[in-house]
Amino acid sequence: MIKILCTGDWHIGNVFHGIDRTAEHRHFFEWLEGMLIERQPDALLVAGDVFDNSNPSAEAQSLYYGFLDRATHAVQGLQVVVTSGNHDSGNRLEAPRHLLLRHGVEVRGSLRRLRSNSTDSSEATAEYNDLLVPLHDKEGRPAAVVATLPYLRLEQTAGGNYSDGVRKVMKELCTIGRERYKGLPLVMMAHLYASGAEIAEGSSERIVGGQEQVALDSWEGHPDYFTCGHIHKRQPIWGTDWARYTGSILPMSFAERGYRHGVDLVSIGQDGKPEVEFIEYHVQHPLVSLPSDGAADESTLLQLIAALPSRSEAKPSEHCVYLELKLKSDNVQAEVVQKLHDTVERKDAIICRMEKVMPDIEIRSMNGEEVFNTVDAIMKRDPMDALEECFEIKNGKGSLGERRRQLLEQVVRACASETAQQDDADPPPPSSPEDHTI
Repeated sequence: MIKILCTGDWHIGNVFHGIDRTAEHRHFFEWLEGMLIERQPDALLVAGDVFDNSNPSAEAQSLYYGFLDRATHAVQGLQVVVTSGNHDSGNRLEAPRHLLLRHGVEVRGSLRRLRSNSTDSSEATAEYNDLLVPLHDKEGRPAAVVATLPYLRLEQTAGGNYSDGVRKVMKELCTIGRERYKGLPLVMMAHLYASGAEIAEGSSERIVGGQEQVALDSWEGHPDYFTCGHIHKRQPIWGTDWARYTGSILPMSFAERGYRHGVDLVSIGQDGKPEVEFIEYHVQHPLVSLPSDGAADESTLLQLIAALPSRSEAKPSEHCVYLELKLKSDNVQAEVVQKLHDTVERKDAIICRMEKVMPDIEIRSMNGEEVFNTVDAIMKRDPMDALEECFEIKNGKGSLGERRRQLLEQVVRACASETAQQDDADPPPPSSPEDHTI
């Protein structure tokens, strides 16, 4: 029997509406360290998006490496396996690999390919052996093998269709793992967007259209357990009982305020049958939207704010709520906004964002099928939907077709990647919750 604690989507260094979340991550790591000591797992798996951007600050890196140091000292013989996510730089994450290995920490940041004599990149052979990490139990006996799959970008799949390329890598990696470690349970960890996964509208996951979905109808010889990162809502994958998203450890947007957070403790015997226990983590700062659905006028919002807990001190407590206000008005006066701020100042809460909803203004999409009454709603629209709509209107006929869609998806992905790199290069200055203003 081997016990494995599965987690991912830490997003260390995240700034939430201008609020530095270092204290929140420290709160989580203290909790996680306590769980490791209490449950004494044999291994800890971290499935990608360790950091919130590819160039994390010194403070974010210090928090990460400090936790790894404490965790591996607190639990004797603990093995830690970390893979990269789409927010991470795989090379940066893997740079201290040899040093971390001395502490029982295995890091896999990228899929390497061995080039053949052919100039065709699709004929390059994936270096799968390096992605297989054996695990042992407390007595040092071989107990399982982890097939690690860092986040794959289109060019790393060596194929034109992303879903087919990732699926091929997964199946080949699993097959080689079974052959090389016969008789041992096989656990796979990855960071990908599985088809059918539920994502809240307005969630912060970087999903552009549907081009990065990985479909899986059936998989004979699948891993005994599959733990995955990327989608922030914990849920089963592909409708199976052997694959699961652990979910993010913090909500990354107000659209994710209803998500449950925590880690999965997976126990696997020699028969390969996993038993999964969800260990829930209660975030330091719960997210609250007022109203919970739709928008409200000034008087209703003031009543809702009045029901919040009052501050016991001049400043919000270390467990205050992060607040989103949705104000319905055609003409929002500065006096109204100030009154709402002043009212919240007496509550144990911090206003993170205020959305001004204009109910009498309807901006419709070109075909009239979608209605927008906020700028946020327009900005959150899937760019592929807009491009397909333009194509239909201009040409007066059906959908883009597979070839045009693939080409446009590549353009959209490139734009999203360039924007993300720019965001990572110029992160907003951190601020403490006490000093935060809209």
